[in-house]
Amino acid sequence: MIAITAILKSKTDNSEQVLSMLTHLVTETRKELACIRYDLHYNENEFVLWEEWENQDGLDLHNKAPHLLNFIDEIGGLVEGGIQIYKTLSTF
Repeated sequence: MIAITAILKSKTDNSEQVLSMLTHLVTETRKELACIRYDLHYNENEFVLWEEWENQDGLDLHNKAPHLLNFIDEIGGLVEGGIQIYKTLSTF
């Protein structure tokens, strides 16, 4: 299993738009076959995506999915400092 943690902080005036975009991303990503978990946690303008994937092939497909690519294209100017992504592996 592969775990991904993605952390981003929206600019103050963009919190609602970022939340809406992330909510759409979560909905679409959960439809992917290799997706075990794709959860969004947030407070005022800080967002954390907690992801679990069956395998690297499934994660690779996700990374090419139109809903993710569209999100990446549109999010840049709405966040501070980009997106921090941490990838970890688990054998359990």
